Amino acid sequence: DDIRRVDWKVFARTDRFYIKQYEADTNTNFNVFLDVSKSMSFGTGALTKLEYGSYLAACLGYLSSRQRDRVGIVTFDSDIVTHVPPSAKHFDMVLHTLDRARAERPGHLSAPLSRMAEHFKRRGILLLISDFYDDPDAVLDAVKPLRFLGNDLVVFHILDPQELSFDFDDASTFEDLESGEQIPVVPQSFRAEYRRLIEEHISRLSTKFSEQRIDYAQISTAEPLDRALFSYLSSRAKLMKVR
Repeated sequence: DDIRRVDWKVFARTDRFYIKQYEADTNTNFNVFLDVSKSMSFGTGALTKLEYGSYLAACLGYLSSRQRDRVGIVTFDSDIVTHVPPSAKHFDMVLHTLDRARAERPGHLSAPLSRMAEHFKRRGILLLISDFYDDPDAVLDAVKPLRFLGNDLVVFHILDPQELSFDFDDASTFEDLESGEQIPVVPQSFRAEYRRLIEEHISRLSTKFSEQRIDYAQISTAEPLDRALFSYLSSRAKLMKVR
């Protein structure tokens, strides 16, 4: 190798020779897309969906920064709320953005994700965190532009355990956090139908993402964070070997 390609700064720290031409091959852009729409504020346990998603984003951002990847973040509802471009020096800003994230407005995937596709034309890893309260076809149409640019797209579908089981007992008035619409419901008479609908929704999302070779993981906020991360990273490592 040409001596001009030796990274002398790394040599001074490690007493080993590294060639600069490989740095671009090992470092990548890692961008978090975090849904901060009002429905993400829901939570019946210790954490809301937004808080759980923020911790997931922080953990994976930390792992990427330790690998010298460039880390950035976008928060969105019906539009882009905050945008921190990916950089090797921006991890603290990413954590600050996660700490300040608030679920305050209704959301919709199509418009903000379409705008994001205009800015993320350089290939990288994109982590999308949302509760995906939208039609699966609309969700796929929203994420397709990001995938078709050659990005490695990872999707975390965050749901509260009550959104999965609907184990409410008393007749109550339920409010749609996005629209504010209120509906009186007797849980016992609706529980079986609700569970069928949510399982069908998750199954359709999983199938459509799989067809586009997009990594999909559905996670309950009741699942310990370390277990959720270990399960996902283990399955991803197996998939990467197959691909």
